[in-house]
Amino acid sequence: MLALLHTSPVHVPVFDALRDEDHPDLELRHTVDEELLTRARIAGPAAVAGEVRAALGRAVADGADAVLCTCSTIGGVAERAAAGVPVLRVDRPMAAAAVAIGPRVTVVAALESTLAPTVVLVEDEARAAGRPVTVRTLSADGAWARFEAGDRDGFAAAVAATADSVTGADVIVLAQASMAPAQRLVTTAIPVLSSPRPGLAAGADAARRARTQPVRAQNQPVRIPRATG
Repeated sequence: MLALLHTSPVHVPVFDALRDEDHPDLELRHTVDEELLTRARIAGPAAVAGEVRAALGRAVADGADAVLCTCSTIGGVAERAAAGVPVLRVDRPMAAAAVAIGPRVTVVAALESTLAPTVVLVEDEARAAGRPVTVRTLSADGAWARFEAGDRDGFAAAVAATADSVTGADVIVLAQASMAPAQRLVTTAIPVLSSPRPGLAAGADAARRARTQPVRAQNQPVRIPRATG
């Protein structure tokens, strides 16, 4: 079973739909804690480390073989927690794919608190792959207010417009899982990546492996196998 830790309920149907399409035999169990993101935005991700560890512990107690954190702001905190099972952040496979495309990466986010963790993640994946990288960031102004107001179409449109304004990049990363619908709206010729589908694939693989292999040390990121060249 793969447990998912969310900071917004909008992710639940998204990941259920992806499971139905790509991993029909995978059992998912969702936990939503919006307060984690609220506090992390105010005091920083480290401020919720204890609560994240507690949430992971409950998931393991409920039988999780692996846990996937779908919030980019707290993903690093979750990934570093010693939970006894593999803990993955949803955006790491996306970051690995980005640095494989080219060295000029632009990170687009609707939340300021997501920018710095995503930059660190992309740079970490570049080091692991032995590739050069230059990361720029761009905020989708006004997009998050639309998300909080429940205007999902307006949110996606604002994110897409921001992505379409990017120049001089080899690849654009949509930093938050909630931004994935904008990927279908962009008109730019620059590749635009989102995290839900590759993140769930990595989580599904981790859950399957955990049932048959010894548990790895949990203070290290779960690396996603990638093609060389």
